[in-house]
Amino acid sequence: MLQSFAKTHKYLLEHLEVPVKRGLMSQVDWNQRLIGIIGARGVGKTNFLLDYILSTHGMDKTCLYANLNNLYFSDKTIIDFADEFQKTGGKTLVLDQIFKYPNWAEELIFCYDNFADLQIIYSGSPLMYDNEHDSEISKRAAIYDLKGFSFREFINYKSGKNFKNHSFSDIIKNHEAISAEIVNEIKPLAYYNDYLHHGYYPYFLEERNYLENLLKNINFILEIDISYLQQIELKYLPKLRKLLFIIAGSAPFQPNISKLSNEVETSRATIINYLKYLSQAKLIHLLYENESDFLKKPAQIYLQNPNLLYSVATGEIEQEILNKTFLCSQLHGQKINYCKDADFLINDTFKFNVKRECSSKPNKENIITACEMEEIGKGNNIPLWLFGFIS
Repeated sequence: MLQSFAKTHKYLLEHLEVPVKRGLMSQVDWNQRLIGIIGARGVGKTNFLLDYILSTHGMDKTCLYANLNNLYFSDKTIIDFADEFQKTGGKTLVLDQIFKYPNWAEELIFCYDNFADLQIIYSGSPLMYDNEHDSEISKRAAIYDLKGFSFREFINYKSGKNFKNHSFSDIIKNHEAISAEIVNEIKPLAYYNDYLHHGYYPYFLEERNYLENLLKNINFILEIDISYLQQIELKYLPKLRKLLFIIAGSAPFQPNISKLSNEVETSRATIINYLKYLSQAKLIHLLYENESDFLKKPAQIYLQNPNLLYSVATGEIEQEILNKTFLCSQLHGQKINYCKDADFLINDTFKFNVKRECSSKPNKENIITACEMEEIGKGNNIPLWLFGFIS
């Protein structure tokens, strides 16, 4: 059976096209024995894994890709598969879509504890983890979150450039020099509105209707990922879909849980759970005033990225909402909280306001203005687009 997987492995690598190197590729510690690449449906996890294999292992037969959708795994276990592979000389096993396999965590733990010479890299949904920090798998695996395309990655593809990413702190401290260097080569704002509409998911690389594909992806997330992993009966799916539609038409907004429960015709507790599932599935972004807690009511709700606004929301979308959603989606790795006297509180330190144009008057010392129409900022006025270069 390994030969059949090897043929598929070879075919996929021979036909792989990766026009943009994802930023996460350089951030993963590929020396770890157990690595999890977690990401929402549609962000490009499979191509990410195949790109790693091709660029690192080439056609070396000691590395093997396997999709857990294969019917082989309806009768055989991951443990059986890994055991045979390592006994025949295998060194790196790449398992895609592992969340569809029952008992995946227990079997990966067994492999990690018993096959010391075998590296396993797996991909899956963020909905796999109820509490990833306390789970046994998380104590062994190095887990990374693959997001959709950042604005930087989108620009690199569209322009043929190879701009590097910058840390959040570097942008705060050195944004004038960084933005000037980029603006010297391209006009970032020329790409901005296209990115808001169709730049987050890899579908823009395909010659198909982007928003139609995105809508299909959203329905797959609701019907398969959330319903299957959270064991929601399909008869309740219309309520989950209605909640997302209400959010899309109102975001960003401060939710009234009682009102939402009345509109969706379900309990308050169920609404809180549904919000958690939608957040874990990377369809919405929940902001809390203090520490994040899925058991509590969020202070504010955004859609996860601007493309979702175009796909789900109806009517004309305000540019201010798009801009705020953009910033929220680009601040990878930063703690984002609701703030009473600004748009966001970042890392418990920086208060952020998002505006179309910056004021000529100096900002308060601890308030940063992310400005849509600025190419190069000054002081606490920072171009909004530049935060898309964090990853």
